[in-house]
Amino acid sequence: MGPHRDSPPRIEDIVATLRDLRLKSHKSRYGAGPLPELPSRNETIAIVDRLIAALFPRHFGPAGLGLEDMDAFVAESLTAALRGLKRQVRLELELADAKPSAASGNTARRADTLVGAFAGRLSDIRALLETDIHAAFEGDPAARSLDEVICCYPGVAAITRHRLAHELYRLGAPMLARVVAEASHTITGIDIHPGAAIGESFFIDHGTGVVIGETAIIGRRVRLYQGVTLGARRFDRDERGGLAKDYPRHPILEDDVVVYAGASILGRITIGRGAVISGSVWVTQDVPAGGVVTQAKSRSETFDGGAGI
Repeated sequence: MGPHRDSPPRIEDIVATLRDLRLKSHKSRYGAGPLPELPSRNETIAIVDRLIAALFPRHFGPAGLGLEDMDAFVAESLTAALRGLKRQVRLELELADAKPSAASGNTARRADTLVGAFAGRLSDIRALLETDIHAAFEGDPAARSLDEVICCYPGVAAITRHRLAHELYRLGAPMLARVVAEASHTITGIDIHPGAAIGESFFIDHGTGVVIGETAIIGRRVRLYQGVTLGARRFDRDERGGLAKDYPRHPILEDDVVVYAGASILGRITIGRGAVISGSVWVTQDVPAGGVVTQAKSRSETFDGGAGI
């Protein structure tokens, strides 16, 4: 007689157990009210792809798009993208309102207002991206053309999506902003929280493994290389012992800072204008303007900018 074996669980029992766990989770999040519809990750990513095509129709629009058809394509793409975005924003607002402690409001009107403000920023975003594209071209001796930079550079792909996500975050749609940021992270290997404030002419060279935290502030003409972390040094606790939220905990990089590969800059410290952070160092204290930080020591001296890998 063979060894005794327990019979496998029935599918019906597994389904029932999962249902009980699901209902308990739903009640803890939304109380006894009806479940809100969730925003769609896939639809949000598709909306951002349409917005990027509208911003750069020659590069991300349909093949063979002629100058005479470009405005019509941009208008069609924007109309569809903003209509879809309005629905996703409304769903996010309804999700927030469904929490037991939330005060409900006219989500359709609020979504209209938010998306209208977002649409009004698209021209400014496009102008900012032009500075980022030129920074990448001018900062990389391997770049052969601006078109190559737009089509091929992961740093440009990441900052393009970040500038869109940052506006959503700033205007009050943080969940959609995180969807955009995490999709960008998957595509590029660059992790930028949508809350990070980044100035013009920003360039990430190579890019893989770069992490930029939520409350980081980055000035103009800043250049980062692969593996750089702009992170928190420690996490404050609230009165209940949980992690505190919504407080400054990431670095400030002033204008013209360069941070080389593998460096970690941690905590709410300031890296002064024109400072250079060498590769593979940990920085947890302020660096003065024009300072140079190496593995051996920190000093102030002139620096010619060096060359990337």
